[in-house]
Amino acid sequence: RPFRAPHHTSSAIALIGGGPNPRPGEISLAHHGVLFLDELPEFHRDVLESLRQPLEDGSVRVARAKRAAVFPSRCMLVAAMNPCQCGYLTDSRHRCRCTQAQICAYLAKISGPLLDRIDLHIDIPAVPFEMLSRGADGESSGAIKRRVLAARARQRRRLRSTGLFANAQMRHRDIQRCCPLTEEAKALLKQAMEEFAFSARAYDKILKIARTIADLAAQDTILPDHLAEAIQYRSLDRQLWV
Repeated sequence: RPFRAPHHTSSAIALIGGGPNPRPGEISLAHHGVLFLDELPEFHRDVLESLRQPLEDGSVRVARAKRAAVFPSRCMLVAAMNPCQCGYLTDSRHRCRCTQAQICAYLAKISGPLLDRIDLHIDIPAVPFEMLSRGADGESSGAIKRRVLAARARQRRRLRSTGLFANAQMRHRDIQRCCPLTEEAKALLKQAMEEFAFSARAYDKILKIARTIADLAAQDTILPDHLAEAIQYRSLDRQLWV
């Protein structure tokens, strides 16, 4: 599968595609693969905003005077960023040198509509020496692979009548049918929506993620634990840093 990692100085044409004779951009070259954007806030804002529609539609339409072209863009977007300009905001071992205004301006470079289109937001703290130096003692790769394959099989069976094959592809009507929640989970989701002011798109993302977590646990119904974990993956929506 392709892996593309454009530099943060890339233009919108380089990322999305275009030119006098339309050519595919990085997002199309990453089709069915990974598009990795390191130092996300360092990209020009208009370049980042140009990603919104291709991520939503899975294709890019480039129209020029003489011709138009459509390029596929179904890729996995993976992005990385520091919590602030100096990088120490969430690091307990160092003192952050940024002002509150600088932190807010840094995070504001990434718009809410773009964040809405990113399924998982994960804050990764500094790893202490003890964890770096000790051997792996978690679940083996083989065991994880078996759980993932079993979860994918559950998804395919559930979505067979829709023409889809993965939870990530579900539309709102599919989510309503395929994501049953317990009463406790419904109450938790209602509380989170009100407290954190999640958007309608974030609501769908949370349910799709919770559905996948439940599938990995071989559960047909989404339980409060599954939903709570999915909500934790919307940290930028909840603005935990500022």
